[in-house]
Amino acid sequence: MDELFTAFQGIVTNELFGSIFWGVLIAAVTIVASRFAARAIRHILRRDGNPLPTSSIIVNIVRATIWVIGGSIILDSCFGVNTSSLIAALGVGGIAVSLGFQDTLANLIGGLQVTFMGIVKPGDNIEVGDERGVVQDVTWRHTTIRDNLGQTVIIPNSIISTTALVHLLPANRVIVPFAIPREGVAGRETPPEDVDELSRVIEDCAREAAAEVSPVIDGPRVYFAEIAELGIRGKVILQIEDASQVAVAADAVVRALARTVG
Repeated sequence: MDELFTAFQGIVTNELFGSIFWGVLIAAVTIVASRFAARAIRHILRRDGNPLPTSSIIVNIVRATIWVIGGSIILDSCFGVNTSSLIAALGVGGIAVSLGFQDTLANLIGGLQVTFMGIVKPGDNIEVGDERGVVQDVTWRHTTIRDNLGQTVIIPNSIISTTALVHLLPANRVIVPFAIPREGVAGRETPPEDVDELSRVIEDCAREAAAEVSPVIDGPRVYFAEIAELGIRGKVILQIEDASQVAVAADAVVRALARTVG
């Protein structure tokens, strides 16, 4: 028993064991700090009034920074490695390494540009070359978008930063043109003073019809475009929660308007 205790005491008091123990402890603290910081950053990014987009590249940069700091502390304090010299050596070798990772570096720099300059953020409806869809996320390497067929399209950040990019109208926007005959609603003639009431009738009709498909998050708004010989022309615009149901919502609004003002 005494021999076992002596052997255990020898292991515990061994310098290498102490270095490993403290290294593991610092690594555990680094993991906890990284996860806590990631959750805090995501919470801050989702707050109203936040100028930065909710892209995962920001979270990954914070996590990478914490891991670099934790790794430097472990190497310097636990194993006596001079991190300053190591960084200098990596800087010299990094020139050669960067030549083999040109595409990766270009994507990383492109992702930082489009994120911090606010060019692209999750929720934007964009068109890049032949691809168009709603941005889902911007990572350190690529930007993920979802097209109108529900397919996921992955575009390298370097392409987005060097190719003409078009910001399209929101994918969840429903636009329905309409024409109101001279007889107006329900067989009544529509004098100019009743246009406001007519606008409210159309808004209520469009809201009820679209809400049966997906919750309405903005609008509807009615805009009258012209007074033609056969009546008044205009359009109703609204936004729904589920962008994939835009066509179904537009169909429901058209059918409802046809019964009300047709």
